[in-house]
Amino acid sequence: MLPAEMVGGVSAGRAANLEVTGEALSTFVKRVDSALRNLEGSAGDPTRIGAQGIKPTSLNSGSSAAFPEAHALYLQYNRVHEELTSLSKTLHLQIEAIGIAVRGAHVGFDNLEEDQRRRFAEIQTRIQQIEDAKSDERRPEPTVSGSL
Repeated sequence: MLPAEMVGGVSAGRAANLEVTGEALSTFVKRVDSALRNLEGSAGDPTRIGAQGIKPTSLNSGSSAAFPEAHALYLQYNRVHEELTSLSKTLHLQIEAIGIAVRGAHVGFDNLEEDQRRRFAEIQTRIQQIEDAKSDERRPEPTVSGSL
């Protein structure tokens, strides 16, 4: 049985702790916006990370002889590069979504401009697509037994 003050999901004490001032939200929005600007101006920007690829021939030193270690290094580099690019894109999207969510918490989500609500929904859809793609990559391939 829940205590009387918890009816509705949040106790009165916790509700008081969740209340924030408009000034605190504005300060937080400014910090989120600053973090987003810093990311966009840094080497961690998704566009910059995506442009930092290498070619398989870059590791062969001009030799036509097979160098399996170089090929393994190339494959590992590409795997890590793809992960970093994905992480950077996801981080960028999440910071943008936090900024919109904080604005919505301050003025009410229904009071946000339509383009902000639409962008928030687009971001959530894109993040879910990224997470689904990662889950699909990690899911083991079904095995087919040789005997029937």
